[in-house]
Amino acid sequence: MPIAKSQPHGVSRKSFPTKETGPSNPQLRRRLRAWYRRNARDLPWRRTADPYAIWISEIMLQQTTVAAVIPYYQRFLAKFPDIQSLAAADQQQVLRLWEGLGYYRRARQLHTAAQVIASQHGGEFPSEFDKILTLPGIGRYTAGAIASFAYDQRQPIVEANTARLYARLLALKLPLTSSAAQEALWGLAQAIVPARKPGEFNQALIELGATICTPRDPQCEQCPLIADCQAHRRGWQNKIPVPAKKPVIEDVTETAVAICANGRWLLIQRAADERWAGMWDFPRVKTPSHEQQQGNVLVADSQSHRAADIRTELHQRLGVTVRSLDEFVTIRHTVTRFRITLNCLQAEARLRQVAHPARWFDLPEMVDLPLTTPARRIAKKLA
Repeated sequence: MPIAKSQPHGVSRKSFPTKETGPSNPQLRRRLRAWYRRNARDLPWRRTADPYAIWISEIMLQQTTVAAVIPYYQRFLAKFPDIQSLAAADQQQVLRLWEGLGYYRRARQLHTAAQVIASQHGGEFPSEFDKILTLPGIGRYTAGAIASFAYDQRQPIVEANTARLYARLLALKLPLTSSAAQEALWGLAQAIVPARKPGEFNQALIELGATICTPRDPQCEQCPLIADCQAHRRGWQNKIPVPAKKPVIEDVTETAVAICANGRWLLIQRAADERWAGMWDFPRVKTPSHEQQQGNVLVADSQSHRAADIRTELHQRLGVTVRSLDEFVTIRHTVTRFRITLNCLQAEARLRQVAHPARWFDLPEMVDLPLTTPARRIAKKLA
């Protein structure tokens, strides 16, 4: 006897939509469209069908809130209004405009993709889904979103807001990142998107997930799809999605040194294999294991062993001899799974030639440089 293929937990065969019943029925679509037309937020990327502008917004919105993205989006398009201007830009300009949004790989891939479009697609953003999918930094969701929003193609979308909405419609009691859950979510996404105005419909799904079907305490009574929601019917709306396993946050202590020579400050450009690749930062030095645990650096005595170690490391790595080391400021910030305590020291040195990736800058020059987030905070303190 053949073994029946198991279904995702909480999802029976009857749970999957058909053309006649379930979450793909015409009444659901009409209710959702009517709700969206009454309640849609006026977002700048919804006022255009330009695939370039939509692409920029979709990349910026990855792992970033709408409120945070809007000013960056507006500044970015003002500086780079089209693919040609972005492709011709220096990567440092792109990173500077991206500074503060985080996940800087997005900006580097955006720049590379613009160059690919300029060189391989005649400067025109491709309209075919498969060609969009080949561009650097673009995955299945982003390609579908651009094809749907810019070209009104019938493409399914699954991102954070719609995944949560679909999971509740299906009463899917699985971590959303599991392969079984992904199969169920994309299956529903494919079934639910209509042939007529699919771009508007997909925007409505995202809007509903973002504003009504929220992660905590969803506003079910205001949802146009409440009659179709299996999670609400079972009282599971606050249990779905199943929480993902939280990453372990690691406490890390690091040491930076702001070195001044004749009013100029030494910065180092981060390497391609480092955090914040391509950005500029103040030199970092090794932090001893006992200081990692204690979370502090103390260099009050210029003759201390710690000060001597720092001087030696700076001289060996950068060829810079510092004359003094003083505590300056402590900055705390988080990067992915690291909670970082950054102890910054201030030092004086003689101005001399340094090798790439190090360079001397005065404070006004730093305004236009793409600095790491902690480096920008240090520069403001210095100013």
